[in-house]
Amino acid sequence: MARRRCRHPRARLRNLVVREGRRTGRLQVRLVSTDGELDASGFAATLREGLGESLGGVLWTRSRSLAETTAGGETELVWGQEQLPERLGELDLRISPQAFFQTNTEMAEVLYGVAAGYAALEGWERVYDLYCGIGTIALTLAPRAGELWGIELVEEAVADAIAGAQRNEVTNARFFAGDTRLALRELLARAGRPDVLIVDPPRAGLSKKVVHRIVEASPRRIVYVSCNPTTLAPNAAELGDAGWRLEHVTPVDMFPQTHHIECVALLERS
Repeated sequence: MARRRCRHPRARLRNLVVREGRRTGRLQVRLVSTDGELDASGFAATLREGLGESLGGVLWTRSRSLAETTAGGETELVWGQEQLPERLGELDLRISPQAFFQTNTEMAEVLYGVAAGYAALEGWERVYDLYCGIGTIALTLAPRAGELWGIELVEEAVADAIAGAQRNEVTNARFFAGDTRLALRELLARAGRPDVLIVDPPRAGLSKKVVHRIVEASPRRIVYVSCNPTTLAPNAAELGDAGWRLEHVTPVDMFPQTHHIECVALLERS
């Protein structure tokens, strides 16, 4: 009796991630699925037919995670370019599929302009950029700073930041991968205390340990970029108890027609 061949299970689509380079007009499409078989090449061909030259790349991420997330897993390039090209102000950027980048480029330029104004750099300062992503804030501030140091957990984003510094001929910025809770002390030992500290954490805000590490770093000025005012508030209170005054908060409407708002806060030593 012939034995039936065991077929691999079909993958189930979990998410479809579409990124747009607002300044370049290019699209990056990423399928996120469970493990299994999937005609990703056929899907890419259909997209190419429908989107034409605006399609920059198609990727496929296979994840074994049970959580509803687009992070992690194994990502392969199905067609085109792996990184999305984009311009932000004067910067020429390339964004990896798992790296964070603001979804609204036009308002990101406004957001970073507010952050730059609060940083008030004069050209000699040492600046730390925590949760730096692909280095957009640090690279924006580079012409006005003495030196910049960025920490980011996602290694692909750090690679993008390093490449971005080289592409844009920024020579005073350094980036490395690490968990801010653990890496900030190492950075202090290596680079010295910051004059200005930029922090752009995830929606959950800063943990008590990270706040403690920032207090240890003792910057003169803190610029806090927040995507969640409800976590900015307790973090600002904790820093206030440790000796910083909350001087200004500016809201930036990154997501029009929604309840979401970004804020940039300035805290200075009392």
